[in-house]
Amino acid sequence: MGRAFEFRKARKLKRWGNMSRTFTRIGKEITIAAKAGGPDPDMNPRLRMLIHNAKAANMPKDTIERAIKKATDKDSSDYKEIVYEGYGPHGIAIVVETATDNNQRTVANVRSYFNKHGGSLGTSGSLSFMFDHKSVFHIKPKEGMDLEELELELIDFGADEFEIDEEEWVIYAPFDQFAALQKYFEEGGFEIASAEFERIPTDYKEVTPEQREAIEKLLERFEDDDDVQNVFHNMKEEAE
Repeated sequence: MGRAFEFRKARKLKRWGNMSRTFTRIGKEITIAAKAGGPDPDMNPRLRMLIHNAKAANMPKDTIERAIKKATDKDSSDYKEIVYEGYGPHGIAIVVETATDNNQRTVANVRSYFNKHGGSLGTSGSLSFMFDHKSVFHIKPKEGMDLEELELELIDFGADEFEIDEEEWVIYAPFDQFAALQKYFEEGGFEIASAEFERIPTDYKEVTPEQREAIEKLLERFEDDDDVQNVFHNMKEEAE
């Protein structure tokens, strides 16, 4: 299972306990996808997948429809996806993914969070070597499927991590293989529970309990910002 499994266990962030914040995050992604590829999910695979994710998160149908409509509404906000990278306290690498209609506001906020918590904002791409950008698919088990055969087929798409149990199959593959994998699963009759992108650390940094507390305060500031979509870091998971 390796790094991906450890990373997935570690991502127990405050935001995902807040349903309204989750809806806001997914809603922005839907609007951006609809604007980029059109509002028809049948013709827009990325939008189709995001709508699927929204339904899996119990997002109301009218909320999904409003998010799609925003893509064609001239008076609505024009979101831009911007990634910020920097170091938190004690040398922890942090990548912050945002969707914003005001870049000046967002970068000022992100910089201030780093500065106020003993960190510093870096230049774009400065931490890319420390994280693997992955496509992550959560698949419902398919009856009668030979798992070894499935893994061999998925390896052709670059898949390199598998978490297999009775309730869910989780497949990790390169970022640029998302569309190809989505097509493979859809055409193969697999039920996709959800799919997303994650930045998985290539290595983890050990911290003391006191250091962890300081780092988590910074992570919470990011998570509380409405412009922030996702936060990734390389702090090692706390021992259970």
